[in-house]
Amino acid sequence: MRTKTIFIIIFTALITIFLMINTDPVEFNFIFLKKDISKLVVVGVCTFVGFILGYWAGRPKTTVSTYDREIDAHSDNKNNLSDEDREYIN
Repeated sequence: MRTKTIFIIIFTALITIFLMINTDPVEFNFIFLKKDISKLVVVGVCTFVGFILGYWAGRPKTTVSTYDREIDAHSDNKNNLSDEDREYIN
């Protein structure tokens, strides 16, 4: 197994153990109401949102090539090759 896979397994196990230890209800004050919610749910949701935000922030950016117009503009040059140049390429 690769190091990254082992790290992910260990990290997932630690989060699971942490969530299972913290199951007692806690009073949370939402803006307009108070509600007793399990720590497990709150920590689990926060962890999930953190993973999603981390993935979103760290994902590779898609790049749009700005060279397409230049490639198309220079593609006509292939037709303007001399016979000598065509022989050299082949």
